[in-house]
Amino acid sequence: MSMNIKKGDTVVVLSGKDKGKQGKVMGTVPADRKVVVENINMVTCHVKARRQGEESAIIKREAAIASCKVQVVCPKCGKGTRVAHKIENGKKTRVCKHCGAEL
Repeated sequence: MSMNIKKGDTVVVLSGKDKGKQGKVMGTVPADRKVVVENINMVTCHVKARRQGEESAIIKREAAIASCKVQVVCPKCGKGTRVAHKIENGKKTRVCKHCGAEL
């Protein structure tokens, strides 16, 4: 089963600690039905030094979030929307359910 969210889409978070925040999709994991969104679901990672002279560090990075917890934001109306599909001239396009604009 395919996901309706693609890399580069702007999405809004529907639930969890980052509810209401918007961000750009940096990557997708279709096998797990998850997406990685810029500045959303930040986690702390401990990075160990691999070579002599390198520093160990504690860094913050984005973790994957379930794709069902985000909605694509329509560029025309600015609302979070479910994605509809429209077929024109044998080509399938994603459209907004609110205003019909192409995503």
